Amino acid sequence: MTDSTNLLGKLLIAMPDMGDPRFDHSVIYICAHSAEGAMGLIINKPTPEVRFGDLLEQLSIDEGELTVDVRIHYGGPVETGRGFVLHTSDYASGAGTMNVSNGIAMTATLDILEDIAMGNGPNRSMLGLGYAGWGPHQLENELINNGWLVTDANEDILFGRAAEHKWTAALKTLGIDPLMLSATGGSA
Repeated sequence: MTDSTNLLGKLLIAMPDMGDPRFDHSVIYICAHSAEGAMGLIINKPTPEVRFGDLLEQLSIDEGELTVDVRIHYGGPVETGRGFVLHTSDYASGAGTMNVSNGIAMTATLDILEDIAMGNGPNRSMLGLGYAGWGPHQLENELINNGWLVTDANEDILFGRAAEHKWTAALKTLGIDPLMLSATGGSA
């Protein structure tokens, strides 16, 4: 892995022997990656104890004719009280929306929650509470040390409802059978 490799818009797949229980069997979508570090959202760890309607109520957002139940995920261990909506780029909230890659964007302002509640939000979305963050070269070192595999993202993995299958589905995009994946690795 070289410093010039940009992981923006890629999926990180935690190796079985990750070593950090917060990321066990995690799939992370990378929303930002530069020389200053990286930021991503875990997309396969829903928080069933937090419901979208309850969140709207807590934030005093009118539920309107709420017809969609956005799944709320544990986005990562950093700033867990802050929400980030990963969504298709058919929605934009001015300066509050960051286009990430290949038709995927992220918005961290309350107006997206209001728009979703009123039926004016993005076509597909998920909300993460908190995020995964890495300092300069930290993620690159974790890749060198076999902590993660990298694959291209697709909407079905990002926004699919079956979170328990996302890790396996991401591995399969690389042609890897999870049963054959070793918990230890080496380097050539």
